Amino acid sequence: MAVREAGDEIVFLHRLEPGGADRSYGIHVGRLAGLPPTVVGRAWQVLQLLEAGHHVAHQAAPPLPDAAQLALFGGALPDPLLEELDRLDLNTLSPLEALNRLAAWKRRREERA
Repeated sequence: MAVREAGDEIVFLHRLEPGGADRSYGIHVGRLAGLPPTVVGRAWQVLQLLEAGHHVAHQAAPPLPDAAQLALFGGALPDPLLEELDRLDLNTLSPLEALNRLAAWKRRREERA
């Protein structure tokens, strides 16, 4: 596949050319596919370590801001408030119960901020 490179950016030219590639473009493809920036950034860090001759298995990953494991496309782990909302049966709530729950969720959300 023909590729045009400009610094860290690449453009796939949609043209096949004979021969093999002299490098891998997997990280670029992942970024184009919509992987989260934190995943792409970590991939660049690992690549730099590998190119420098280090063994990645012995390198600690940088800590995440909230120490939660990132999901591949969903960011941090699910929010407990959203999980509670998903379990809620709207057909059994009265308007007053719904308003009270909403107010309680809003308070919990503000307390975490």
